[in-house]
Amino acid sequence: MTTDVIGKAAVRTAGRRRFRRAGSPALWFAAPAIAIYGLIVIYPSVAGAVYAFTDWTGIGAAHWIGLDNFKSLFTDDQSFGALVNTLKLTVVVVIVQNTIGLVLALGVHTMIRSRNVLRTVFFAPAVLSPVVLAFLWKYMFNPAPDAGLNALLGFLGLDFLQQNWLGDPAVALWAIAITVIWQFTGYSMVIFLAALQGIPAELEEAAALDGAGRFQRFRHVIFPLIAPAVTINLTLSTIGGLKIFDQVFAITNGGPGYSTETLSTLIYKQAFVFGEFGCSTAVALVLTLLVAALALLQLRYLQSREVTY
Repeated sequence: MTTDVIGKAAVRTAGRRRFRRAGSPALWFAAPAIAIYGLIVIYPSVAGAVYAFTDWTGIGAAHWIGLDNFKSLFTDDQSFGALVNTLKLTVVVVIVQNTIGLVLALGVHTMIRSRNVLRTVFFAPAVLSPVVLAFLWKYMFNPAPDAGLNALLGFLGLDFLQQNWLGDPAVALWAIAITVIWQFTGYSMVIFLAALQGIPAELEEAAALDGAGRFQRFRHVIFPLIAPAVTINLTLSTIGGLKIFDQVFAITNGGPGYSTETLSTLIYKQAFVFGEFGCSTAVALVLTLLVAALALLQLRYLQSREVTY
C-alpha cells in the first residue's frame, strides 16, 4: 500500500515538473519566434521540396513525375556540367583562399609598422558587394592586350600569360575563381589572425630556445593551436564555394557555352528563364543536401583532428 502511494506521488511530481517545463517563461517568450521561423523558413522549405518531384511550371497544376527531375540532373550535359563546375570551383577556392589567407595572417601578425594598414587593405574587399567587384573584374579580364589584367602582364614582360579570360572555356572558370579568392582571402585572414593573436608568446619563445626553426615552430606549435580557426575557415569557404552565384552571373552568366555554369546559376535559369520550376527545385534540393553533407562531414573530421592535436 505504501509503495503504491509513493509511486503515485512520484508520477504526480514528474507530471508537475513537465508542466512547469512546458509552461516556463523562456519557452513562451521563444514561442513567437519559433512560430514565425516555422512559418517563414521551415514550411516553405518542406512544401517547396515537394515540387522537386513534379513538373510544375509556375502556372497551373503540378503533376507528380517522381525522380525524373533528379535523373535529368545526372544525365543532362548542362546540369551535370554545372555540378562538376561547382565542385571544381569549390576545391580551388577552398585550397587557394585559405592558403593565401593563412600566409597573409602570418605576415600581418608580425611587428611590422604597416601591419594595421595592411590588415585593412587585405580585408576591405570582403565587405564590398560581390556584384560590384564582379563587374570590376569583368573589366580586368578584358581580352584586349592593352587593357586590364593583360596590360599588366604585358607591362611585366609576361606576354605569354595573356589570355582571353572570359572567352576561352578552358580559362573562364578559373577567372571566376580568381575573383572569389581575391575578394574573400581577407576574410579568411582575419579569422586566422584572431587565432594567432590568442597564442601565448611564451610557447613560441620556449620552442625557439629548444632549437626549433620557424617551420618547426609553425608545424608543431602554431598550426595545432589554430586548428579551430582552420576548421571554421575551411567549412565557411566550402559552403560559400558550393553556392557561388553573384560572381558567375555578373561576369559570364554561365558562359561561354556552359563552361562556367554552376548549380546556383542553373537553379535561376531553370526557374526564371525556362519556367521549369520543378526541375529548378530539384537542383536546389540537391544543392542543399550537398552543402549540408559536405559541411557536416568536413566539420566532423576537422573537429576530430583538433582533439588529436
